[in-house]
Amino acid sequence: MGVLSTIHDHLSELAIEPVIAQFSGIFDLNGRFGVLFLGVSYAVAYGLFRFRRQRGLTDARSFWQFIGGSRVNFHRSALLDYRYYFVRAILKVALVLPIVALVDPHILRGADYMAFFSNLWGARPQLGQNLSLSLLYGLGVFLVSDFTHYWVHRAFHSRWLWAFHKVHHSAPVLVPVTASRVHFVEKLVGKLASAVSLGAYAGAFWYACGGEISRYTLFGVTYLVFICSALAANLRHSHVWLSFGPVIEHVLNSPAQHQIHHSDAPRHFHKNFGTNLSLWDWMFGTLYVTRSTPEAISFGTAEQDAHRYLTLYGLIVTPFVDTARQLFPAARAQAVAPESTETSYS
Repeated sequence: MGVLSTIHDHLSELAIEPVIAQFSGIFDLNGRFGVLFLGVSYAVAYGLFRFRRQRGLTDARSFWQFIGGSRVNFHRSALLDYRYYFVRAILKVALVLPIVALVDPHILRGADYMAFFSNLWGARPQLGQNLSLSLLYGLGVFLVSDFTHYWVHRAFHSRWLWAFHKVHHSAPVLVPVTASRVHFVEKLVGKLASAVSLGAYAGAFWYACGGEISRYTLFGVTYLVFICSALAANLRHSHVWLSFGPVIEHVLNSPAQHQIHHSDAPRHFHKNFGTNLSLWDWMFGTLYVTRSTPEAISFGTAEQDAHRYLTLYGLIVTPFVDTARQLFPAARAQAVAPESTETSYS
């Protein structure tokens, strides 16, 4: 009984601790979905509400109604997002981190690249740590990370990976926590892709500087990520329309642009893949700019299987089922054939 009790306690800790960590993360300053950035986003939303109400540009009679009211914030999809936010923490500990740990030894890090370049071209004189280099290095980390995410995002809109990314797009209403409605397979691929790209960048930068350079950060995150997160980033997953205008939106991704990305209208499909920057969309032909006047849009996938994504099971398991059907169509046909034959002889 003592052994079983110990195992039970250990499993309980594994299940509970990630949830506690996820909850406590809301009160940290090093993530977009935190009290600070939520507060900034809703402060901006309140300013928009007052501005539009004074000019008769909104029918909302209260700020609560302006941000969606119970219709959005207590929608079945939103309630599912709230639950999934904590379940994802358990999936991260149980699946994502162990897989990353297995792959990690085979990923080249910045120090590996720096050693390779040093052996190839000889050591560089050390420039030492200084604020300018830290700011420049942080800028590069930001650009490389955002560029990598752009292409990972585009990849998951392809035929073979769409089933996993569809989890995110299946939400018919958007609330800030919908940003965490990401399948763990997509999260895993994103982490590994970032590790590879940032490792190569760090190695090249460090070699040029003759040694490792630390990033300049604010509250534990790269200063540019902090700044972009403070630009009402949580309104991207909301029903509050905030456009930066056609000029700025060629560089910075606005909440309205990301809402366009979630639109179920065909004219909006495969647009605005960028996270913080829309520069990549501009460069690679996927940019859709917005204006201050809200567009009439609805969210979702415009497909007829929305009912399959109404439960935690649906969000986690459905992508594997759909991908298996794509990968093994012959096996599916063979499974159906005997049933059809038997029916024809009955």
